[in-house]
Amino acid sequence: MKTTRKPLYTAEQRQRRDSSRWTIVQGILAPLQFLAFAVSVLLVLRFLLSGDGYTAATISILIKTVFLFVIMVTGAIWEKVVFGQYLFAPAFFWEDVFSFAVITLHVAYLWALWTGALGAEGQMLIALAAYATYIVNAGQFLWKLRMARLDAARDSAPMGRGVAA
Repeated sequence: MKTTRKPLYTAEQRQRRDSSRWTIVQGILAPLQFLAFAVSVLLVLRFLLSGDGYTAATISILIKTVFLFVIMVTGAIWEKVVFGQYLFAPAFFWEDVFSFAVITLHVAYLWALWTGALGAEGQMLIALAAYATYIVNAGQFLWKLRMARLDAARDSAPMGRGVAA
């Protein structure tokens, strides 16, 4: 038995999403954040494996963290424009919840760096934990992007014809 999933956006929300400049901002920031993440992972792993490059790894984590904070603030604005609330709109509730885990781990890294707690290796391990949660969170958002595209394809398909996933 096939169940029909509720569309991610109403027609009005989809129109607001498509006309919002914040959608474009998110579309630019997301791949830039991923690039910062990818470079940083390599630098963090290099440091953990060789002991070399602490400063480069630290700077890369700070850059990735700035991207995270900017994308979270602009994402909250986007959510307000599209859904009428800054966070925890039903369509993105669990993504927002998990985003707070990502933010918490990034802030824990900043705390460890600022205080010198845990030493360099411990700081890098916190960064890797933050990055692991970021990957899960990014996967959640990619899944929602796929669902939105499937909804759009279903909505534009001729009546009586299904859409292949």
